[in-house]
Amino acid sequence: MQLLPQYTHIVNKRLKHTYLTFDEEGNLIIKSPKISQDYIEKILLEKSTWINKSRKKILEKRGKSFGFGDGKKLYFYGKAYDLILKEHANESMRFDFNNTEFILHYHNYDEELFQRYIDNFYKEAAEHAIPSLVEKWSKVMNLKANKISFRKTKRQWGSCSSKNNLSFNTMLIKLPYDVIEYIVVHELAHIKHKHHQRAFWNEIAKYMPNYKQHTVELKKYSTQ
Repeated sequence: MQLLPQYTHIVNKRLKHTYLTFDEEGNLIIKSPKISQDYIEKILLEKSTWINKSRKKILEKRGKSFGFGDGKKLYFYGKAYDLILKEHANESMRFDFNNTEFILHYHNYDEELFQRYIDNFYKEAAEHAIPSLVEKWSKVMNLKANKISFRKTKRQWGSCSSKNNLSFNTMLIKLPYDVIEYIVVHELAHIKHKHHQRAFWNEIAKYMPNYKQHTVELKKYSTQ
C-alpha cells in the first residue's frame, strides 16, 4: 500500500479547479473547491512522482535556513562557507566572517538569536553593496528609482512599486554577483514597464542578453 504524503488542504469556494503547491519548507498545499477525500487521495496517487520531484527541488535550494547542526553552511555571493559555532564564557555574542568561514561566538545557545545575527549580516552587506549597483545601472539604463529599501522577504528577491520605489530582499547577498546585478536590472526595468510582458524582457535583454541564464541560476536559491 502506497503511503500518501502529508498535506494542508485549503478550501476556496471561488476556485473551479484543484491546485497543488508547496511552501518554502517543501510542505504540500492543496487548494480547491469543496472536494471529497477520495478525490484528494486519487490526485495524490496520480501526482506522486511530480510531488516527490518538486519537493526534492525545493529542499535542495541553496541557502535555506534549516537549523544550526553540523555541516551548516551560509551562502555569500554564490559561494558556500561553513558556519562554526563556538561557545565561550563571554556574555556577548559575536558573528564574524574571515573570508574562509563564518564564526558565531555565543554564550547561551539560542537559535532564534543566531538567526537574527545572520539576518543582520546579510542586511548590512546588502545595504552596502546594492545602492552602488542601482546607481551604476540607473546611469546605463537611464532609469531612476525614487527610493531604495531593504527587508527580508519570503518569496521575492526584489520589487518596484507604482511610485518607482525599489525594495530588495536582504537575502540576495547569498547570490552570485552577476545574478545580483540581474535582479537590480530587473527591478529598474519595472520603472519603465510595470509588467512581465515582451517589452519588459526586451528591455532587460538590451543590457543583459544572457539574462535567461541568471533566471535559471536564481531558481537554485532560497529567498529566505
